[in-house]
Amino acid sequence: MHNRAMTIVRVNAITVPEGAGDELAARFAARAGAVDDADGFEGFELLRPTDGRRTWLVVTRWRDQAAFDGWVSSPAFAHGHRGAAADAGAAPVAESSELWAYDVVDLPRPA
Repeated sequence: MHNRAMTIVRVNAITVPEGAGDELAARFAARAGAVDDADGFEGFELLRPTDGRRTWLVVTRWRDQAAFDGWVSSPAFAHGHRGAAADAGAAPVAESSELWAYDVVDLPRPA
């Protein structure tokens, strides 16, 4: 085993209507960097489907569950998820979303 902090991954799987993916990407671009300074935040990726699916993945990496929970309960999270689109009077772009939770497995390396 390696001596490194545990990293957790949280994936928001967002299903969008046909043709709405570019709008979803634009809305994330408008909030780019909003989470960067959150305690314990390690990384973010927005994954666009390329196989005909309509589910986009928002992949975030966190130091631990407490860091993720801190972000979710923060005013910055509430502001970002209230939606810039709602502020501009635009309709929601997601049909549904689901949060998936994963731990990074630290596999032992052969000697």
